[in-house]
Amino acid sequence: MNSHEMPDIQSSHDARDIAIDQVGIKAIRHPMTLVDGGQESSSVAECQLTVGLPADQKGTHMSRFIALLNEEPLRLSVAGMDEWTQAMVERLEAVSGEAHFSFPYFLAKDAPVSGQAAMMDYDVTLRGHVEHGRARTSLKLVIPVTSLCPCSKEISAYGAHNQRSHITVEADVSDRNLSLHDLITAVEAQGSCPLWGLLKRPDEKYITEYAFDNPKFVEDMVRDVANALEDYPGLNGFSISVENFESIHNHSAWAVINRPAR
Repeated sequence: MNSHEMPDIQSSHDARDIAIDQVGIKAIRHPMTLVDGGQESSSVAECQLTVGLPADQKGTHMSRFIALLNEEPLRLSVAGMDEWTQAMVERLEAVSGEAHFSFPYFLAKDAPVSGQAAMMDYDVTLRGHVEHGRARTSLKLVIPVTSLCPCSKEISAYGAHNQRSHITVEADVSDRNLSLHDLITAVEAQGSCPLWGLLKRPDEKYITEYAFDNPKFVEDMVRDVANALEDYPGLNGFSISVENFESIHNHSAWAVINRPAR
């Protein structure tokens, strides 16, 4: 029996009359190239690809998701998410769908004094959404920074406790030319101090003193990020959360600001 003679159970009728909002594949990793601001970098994406399923159709064609991923090298960009997701929806003969690609984005950073170069990684998720022919792109960034406690600095004869913090930004994209690199840099600047992959002693002295001169509560950081993104070109609404992994407590400090899309 060849493939044309085999029954297509997935395309058969389902009598329960219940539509499915999302069905597809997730937790599949695939090599990729990120294109951002004319620069290209390699990474590995964890993919979640889904479509909506009509109430009268028994199943979707799962193999088509994998086929689409493997037809040609996966190249992702903010500018290309609409087209990629629309192509997926058309391949699955659906009217709605979502494509999520989560990956580490590596940037080369020079240490602030010694100039020693090393890679820093940032967690990025690009999301494409298509419904009835209308497409939109959104993103999620997780950006690590240093935070230093203003209260600890004020009440102590010397020193102040500090810790690593994660700034998470989720936003709808309104400009296909949005640069991930520039957005990460703008958010990273709102911590007490950025992070670097490689530091020599002069760099450690610099960042220790820089953070000490720039103390911030979790409330300060989330407000400063919101202020930096309020009129940021290319974003249409955002959600910001900041988590301080406290060095003198067994809990995290956490703050959130949401701005709805306009």
